[in-house]
This record gives sequence, structure tokens and C-alpha cells, in this order.
Amino acid sequence: MFSRLTHLHRKLKHGAAILAFGALAACEPVDFGGLGSGLGIDTSKPVPVALLVPKGSGTEGDQVLAQSLENAARLAIADLEGVAIDLRVYDTAADAATAAAQATAAVNDGARIILGPVYAEAANAAGVAVASSGVNVLSFSNNASIAGGNVFVLGPTFDNTANRLVSYAQRQGKSNIAVVHGENVAGQLGRNAIQNALAGNGATFAGSASYPLSQQGVVQAIPQIRTVVESSGADSVFLTAPSSGALPLLTQLMPEAGVSNETVQYIGLTRWDIPPQTLALPGVQGGWFALPDPNRSAAFGQRYQTTYGGAPHPIGGLAYDGIAAIGALVSQGDSDALSRASLIQGAGYQGATGIFRLRADGSNERGLAVATIQEQQVVVIEPAPQAFGGSGS
Repeated sequence: MFSRLTHLHRKLKHGAAILAFGALAACEPVDFGGLGSGLGIDTSKPVPVALLVPKGSGTEGDQVLAQSLENAARLAIADLEGVAIDLRVYDTAADAATAAAQATAAVNDGARIILGPVYAEAANAAGVAVASSGVNVLSFSNNASIAGGNVFVLGPTFDNTANRLVSYAQRQGKSNIAVVHGENVAGQLGRNAIQNALAGNGATFAGSASYPLSQQGVVQAIPQIRTVVESSGADSVFLTAPSSGALPLLTQLMPEAGVSNETVQYIGLTRWDIPPQTLALPGVQGGWFALPDPNRSAAFGQRYQTTYGGAPHPIGGLAYDGIAAIGALVSQGDSDALSRASLIQGAGYQGATGIFRLRADGSNERGLAVATIQEQQVVVIEPAPQAFGGSGS
């Protein structure tokens, strides 16, 4: 059994490694004391926008990602009506110190807003470097712990995904939810996001079980998972594990131990459709997970393919989103369009993969679809919203 699972795990890890953007590391959030007021712009002229990409790190993956981000940004610029963007690209080498220096250079060159960098430590460093200038940073990180002040994260966050799925579960009568998480930073952040979502939606936290990041650790954690579910009467189990990690093993061993996906609802904090091999796992059948608007995602992918002759990087669309937001604000003709107050307007923006908006705490909210897996196929069971309600603050 273990040799087969190890082989599958290697295949899944190779296919999902590109999703580990944002470097979910424990970065300290920075309080900029209300800075990020933005520099005034002349909306009748091209707006200088800096794009910080991880080119120059010596890693092929960073090079591919850098090019995809630039391509997506230029695609978004071409889609703007009545707004001109002067895009200036800066290479960060995926390094925090370099990112800080390049962010400073970009502001000195006249940039009125910064898109990027990708990795959390680099984004944090860039934000600190330009905090006193009033320039905002729309990073491509998904690590909400670096958000705040003049730094925003555009990457999909655990909090957003957890809230979407808990809200859906609650409406389906699944309100007593246990959490299974890894004993690492990502697992702990995921657990916290789920617990916050449970509290925010009036659902019950049925308890949690954790596991070390090893095959033996997962095996040894199974009795604890069973005990938590049985003692609490949990009707659902929310898993933080990615397909590149413990998900394949957990979803095999849990049913064997009596925590079956036929009697308890499995819910995933990560994408269960990437890589495609994940769809073949027996244990994920019937599970729920969230994903960006499939129709908009497909349209963006096709547009990118037609323009550049290849598929975009899985997070390349974040650069499109950043330009789309900037364009929407600048089109209103206000000189303070790129201020923090303007960026967090509640109506949100139309992005590459659906609607999104920036929140006052520097995180974001994205309109996600809820999907399940039936006969090894993804089936959307609740479509992504097409507009936001409320202020979104």
C-alpha cells in the first residue's frame, strides 16, 4: 500500500508544486500607521505602474512565472478602455532584499503603484521599503499575515476559501465540523482560518486533530481523527492538506478507520482538481472544495493561449487582476484613484478568474464556486457569485 501511495504522492507533488506561491511563512505584519495614502495621478496621461517579478533567481519556475505575470499584465492593459498604463517591469530574483531595492527604484522612477512581488517575504520587504512614500503594493502573495498598511495580497487566501465553504456547508445542513491539519505553518494557518469561518457563520467547531508531515505521522494520527469525529458527532471533516501533501494518504486511511466519505462530508481547503491525478483518488469522491469561476477562468486561459501560444501560469492571472483594478479606478478620473481608500471600494473588480475586492485589512475576497468530484470529474454544485453584496470592509 505505502509504495503505491508514495509513487502517487510523487506524481501529485510534481504537478502541484507550482501552487505553493506566496511562501506561507510566518512573516510579521507591518503596521504603517495609516500610510498607503497613494500618490496623486494625472488620469489624462499614462499611469506609471511597476511590476515586480521573480526573474533572475536562477530557477526555471520563477522565470516562467515572471514571464506569465508580465504577459497577463499586458493582456489586461490591452483590455482597458480609455485608460493608458505605463508598465515598467523590475526583476526581484525572488529575493527580499532585491525586492526592497527594486520597489524603491520603481518609486524613484515615478511609479504610482506597485504590482508584486510574488513571495511573502519579498512582498513584505517591498512594502516596508516604500511605506513612507505613500505608494501601495498589490502583491501576488496569498499570505494574509503580511497584509496591512500599504500592502495588499491578491492571492487567494485560506480565510476566503474557508468562509465560502463553511457558509455553503451550513446551508446544506452540515454545521458540526471537525478540522484535520498538518503540524506546519500552512496547516496551522488553515486551521485558524477554518475556525474563524465556523465562528463567523454560526457553525460548530467539533474539535481538531493534527499530524506531523510524514507518512508515519499521518498513519499514527488516524486513531485521533476517528476519536474526534466519533466523540463530537461531527457531520463533516475539513482537511487543510494539499494534494501534493497528505491528502492522498488521509483520504485512503480515514475511510478504512471508519471515518468514511460516504457518512461524513469531506471538505478541502485546497484545490482538489489540481493536478488532474487527484480526481482519481477514491477518497475525494463526493468531497467539496472551492475554485475560481470556471467560465471566466476558461475564457482568460483561452485568451492567453491565443495571444501567447501557451497556457498561463496558475497564478499569472493575478497580474491581470491588478491591472484590471487599477484601470477601473483610474477610469473614474479621480487623482487619488490609487489611494488605499479608493482601492478598498466595496463593489470590487472583474478579474481574470472572477470577481474580487480588496479589504481594509489588506486581504482580499474572491467570488468562488463550490465544486465536488463525481466519477473522477469536477462538478460545480454552486456557481461563483457575479457581484458582491455589502461594503466588504
